[in-house]
Amino acid sequence: MTDNATRAAEVLKEHRQSIDRLDAILVYTLAERFKHTQAVGRLKAEHDLPPSDPSREARQIARLEQLSQDADLDPEFAKKFLTFIISEVIRHHEKLQK
Repeated sequence: MTDNATRAAEVLKEHRQSIDRLDAILVYTLAERFKHTQAVGRLKAEHDLPPSDPSREARQIARLEQLSQDADLDPEFAKKFLTFIISEVIRHHEKLQK
């Protein structure tokens, strides 16, 4: 292996280790977020509140789009990501309503 190939392999390994750490952060962050949304769902169920709040959801999507632009992340990707998360939260809240 040439010196350049060896160095490239080392850099690749470092990037992959960073990606692995970030993936773990994402998973734990999502888990923490869902703990809070489950608590919100239980509160809504206890007080007979609707499982979704379209105006808040729209505000959250707009907020995330702005954050993604600030972070140089594709806003369309961020919107799809948050829309998926919101749909899962609503699905959980609807289960709690039953």
